[in-house]
Amino acid sequence: MPILTATNIAHSFGHRKILDGVSLSIEPGQRIGIVGRNGCGKSTFLKVLAGLIRPEEGDVSVQRGCSAGYLHQDHNLDPKDTLRGAAEAAFEKLHDLHKQLDEVFHRMADAASDDLEKLLKKQSQLESEMEQAGGYAVDHRIDEVLHGLGFTDSQFGVPVAGLSGGQKGRVSLAKLLLQAPDVLLLDEPTNHLDIDGRLWLERFLTQEFKGAVLLISHDRYLLDNVVDSIVEIERGRLIEYPGNYEDFREIRSQRRLTQLRAYENQQDQFRKEKAFILKYKAGQRAKQARGRQTKLTRAIEQSTLERPVEMEAFKLQLPRAERSGDIVISARGISKRYAADDGTQKVLFQNLDLQIGRGERWGIIGPNGAGKTTLVRVLLGELAPDEGKVQLGSRVAVGHFKQTHEHLDPTKQVYRYVQDIIKKEVAGVTYSEQEARDLLGAFLISGAEQDREMGGLSGGERARAVLAGLLASAKNLLVLDEPTNHLDIPSAERLEMALTPGEDERDGYAGSMILISHDRALIDATCDHLIVMDGKGGAKVFHGGYSEWKEKDDQEKAEEAREAAAEKDRREREDARRRRAETEKRDAQKQTEKKAPTSNKFARMKTEQIEARIAEIEARIRAIDAEIAAGDLWKDQGKMQRLGSERQKLAVELEPLEMEYFGRNQ
Repeated sequence: MPILTATNIAHSFGHRKILDGVSLSIEPGQRIGIVGRNGCGKSTFLKVLAGLIRPEEGDVSVQRGCSAGYLHQDHNLDPKDTLRGAAEAAFEKLHDLHKQLDEVFHRMADAASDDLEKLLKKQSQLESEMEQAGGYAVDHRIDEVLHGLGFTDSQFGVPVAGLSGGQKGRVSLAKLLLQAPDVLLLDEPTNHLDIDGRLWLERFLTQEFKGAVLLISHDRYLLDNVVDSIVEIERGRLIEYPGNYEDFREIRSQRRLTQLRAYENQQDQFRKEKAFILKYKAGQRAKQARGRQTKLTRAIEQSTLERPVEMEAFKLQLPRAERSGDIVISARGISKRYAADDGTQKVLFQNLDLQIGRGERWGIIGPNGAGKTTLVRVLLGELAPDEGKVQLGSRVAVGHFKQTHEHLDPTKQVYRYVQDIIKKEVAGVTYSEQEARDLLGAFLISGAEQDREMGGLSGGERARAVLAGLLASAKNLLVLDEPTNHLDIPSAERLEMALTPGEDERDGYAGSMILISHDRALIDATCDHLIVMDGKGGAKVFHGGYSEWKEKDDQEKAEEAREAAAEKDRREREDARRRRAETEKRDAQKQTEKKAPTSNKFARMKTEQIEARIAEIEARIRAIDAEIAAGDLWKDQGKMQRLGSERQKLAVELEPLEMEYFGRNQ
């Protein structure tokens, strides 16, 4: 039975139909990825499912007793909370159950028998609900999720008001994951996650979370590793595909090829009909021509097939860049650090050696805050290293894509922006308006979008326009800092194709490249060398792509885990041997003490002390004998037994004392 069902959902923004009668049902444990171009309605659909937007038509229902959790982009957090407190708010229901249970226990103390039975039932019910809500062992889960999403213990006490937007986004995600609803509605959960955070989220969703997941993401590897079906939103409709994203690409390609053939066949048929009508409309067969015109008009209005989108072949010819020297960048022993808020020195990297050759593609990966952008600025000579030396090669022309674009003229039309960039950067080359429009079309900016002003574009549209101009600016070294941050999947795939050199030297980009990115698919597709930063001052060079490095890194970590386990086992065996040796030594000492003469117990006592103790024992024995002989003691059997037992112990103690005393006085 579906957990969540959407039926005939329709919604518009102004005159634009975003969702046109779409339906979807989510089964328990199902993992669905939602894909589509930016602006196609993915987030709108998710908000409709979450109840945040009331659709113009259709209904959404959640199975009784089930819950749906939505990842808010506006970070619905209390600014007075600490970071950890905000995450712990996920267990607000559990805390309330604890209070209710305490109240039940308090009422039990004075309850009558009839009320007590009701309270016991209430106690059982509350304890069952508490178990389902996480029980008492929630602290470990909170820490585990926060650590997995990249937070350190030192950040747990930071107020929410002092967090960055990205940190708030990660706290919101942590809170939602801890709430563990029956279905997760996740809109771009990886937006502020580095590669380690994305890997952790994949493991959490596939290995720990048991509910259903509806996921919007531009991270193709996340979609490949988490979802079991894909829903594409296109022209207001939902198209469902089985399998992960890789399966979806293959099936969609075949489907669209079939659609294209059907579209072209229909267009051929329309052209033939139009030719017949044009030829015979004024002749003897005019009546037949008019009849066929009526049928053609009806067919065009009612049954014209749509041309499938994104079926055009991608071929991007770029202005040729000047050939650089064989060595593009050389760095020897470079280090960089800065003063942290606590007065300590934060090391970003140290003693790093690398050499980037002409045509090589280098990716820089590492956790947020590791210093990736700083490293690039040092390599480009924008910042001086604290130690070491950097040298830029001969005839190197750098094109730098940064995460912000403040330098852009917001009033300039998009196609004119591209024309001006090429005119400014490429000597002797001028792009016509059509050439500029063709270039923008290769980056999925088409039609009226090309005539808009740069300031009116979305973040993704602006990024694509800047990338188009950068790739056409004849630079032999491209430096790209998080170029896919605002790109949807089709745009990211277009960027990959643009960065891949073709057989013709003008096809695609053939120069050198440095890429900072958390997009594993992009890194894998475009980079053949890596600089891996660990965020603790370490930076290593790896010659190979991301998947090769990941496989090697997993093997090294597995070997380290095996070595650590072997070392732990060795220490435990050594501790066990030491404990056995100590036990055997103590046992031997006890045996020696048992075998030693009794008088050894009193070797350290003075003769006067022994004599005094003998006199004390003898006096007490005489007192006991007198009490027993009194005659009335038989009435108190308990006391009789205690006195008899005491006399026996005193006699046992007296014998070795007398032996020691007489032994000394012989």
